[in-house]
Amino acid sequence: MMCPPLPAKEAGTSARPRRVVLLGATGSIGQSTLEVIRRHPDRLQLVGAAARSNAAELGAIAREFGVADLALYDAEAASAARANGLLPPQARLRTGADGLAELARLPGADCVVVAVVGTTALHPTLAAIDAGKSIALASKEILVLAGRFVMEAARRHGVAILPVDSEHNALFQCLQGNAPEGVKRLLLTASGGAFRDLPLEQFERITVNQALRHPNWSMGPKVTIDSATMANKGLELIEARWLFGCRPDQLGVVLHPQSIVHSMVEFIDGSMLAQLSPPSMTFALQHVLLYPERAAPARPGLDWSEALRLDFRPPDPARYPCLGLAQAALAAGGSVPAAFNAANEVAVTAFLHGRIGFTAISSIIEKTIESFPGDEPGSLAEVMEADAEARRLASGLI
Repeated sequence: MMCPPLPAKEAGTSARPRRVVLLGATGSIGQSTLEVIRRHPDRLQLVGAAARSNAAELGAIAREFGVADLALYDAEAASAARANGLLPPQARLRTGADGLAELARLPGADCVVVAVVGTTALHPTLAAIDAGKSIALASKEILVLAGRFVMEAARRHGVAILPVDSEHNALFQCLQGNAPEGVKRLLLTASGGAFRDLPLEQFERITVNQALRHPNWSMGPKVTIDSATMANKGLELIEARWLFGCRPDQLGVVLHPQSIVHSMVEFIDGSMLAQLSPPSMTFALQHVLLYPERAAPARPGLDWSEALRLDFRPPDPARYPCLGLAQAALAAGGSVPAAFNAANEVAVTAFLHGRIGFTAISSIIEKTIESFPGDEPGSLAEVMEADAEARRLASGLI
């Protein structure tokens, strides 16, 4: 049965701003979140912020927004921050995975924006759910890794998980007010990344710098590489399966180079609903942070006084083998999606460090997931064991 995420418990009101903890404050999603908070200081208040290692930028954020509760995942960066006075004197600094989890449970916070790349986000997300915080989810990997356990925890605690990814946020908006039995298919749009028009014979010579030049979006290195391989779209398909409770055959992908239509819902009567906005994460973030209210945007919307072209085409399997591997992992279920995610993280890191070529990313993923069964993990411990084993296998292949 297909259903949208749980509704938010509360949104910011004129009486009190909605209090936000931001995990991943110095990344691209974090910066877009801060842009939205700046636009709506009467509705949103930043009360906690975390980063992996960028202490100087975290300190600047803390000073601008008057935030005292901070976290740095990297212990060495935290020590340097204290020694060099990079943070405000009143700052309460936490470190490591436990520090992120402690910040996610911050008393008085209403919402936690999870913008941490990779599986590092799992522990603090579960901590925030356990504390009853609404989740603005931008880290697709945690649902790929442990979607059943995360969604079960959210239902158990009555917590809203609201999608920040522009594609899932678009689906969330299109599904509102529509009966699940009337939905036929969810279609996620994809830009196609940096190489959607590059001749296939040139793929063996792709460099890291080329792969990091996304035509539409400004994102972090890992997400940008995932866009070029379309592994990101595969991860998003798996994430959508958990967010919206749908079957693999109810999910599809279509290339849309302009990145203006963010996703579409097809209904059983042949009608379709689509959500449109400019290619900026501020629109999805604002929708989630203010939900169910709406307000003036942080950036200008589409200008309908100018000509606008929208193109769509199916993705080429030969160009995007990672997408096909993700679809196979989704269909197999069990620990295979977790293995896909882990192998992809390892392979992308190796590519970014010049250890493997671009086309080796999909080869490493394929060889890794071949070893994994479709049995459903019975616990989070088993999920993490599968994740560790996949990383070991992928690292050995590299």
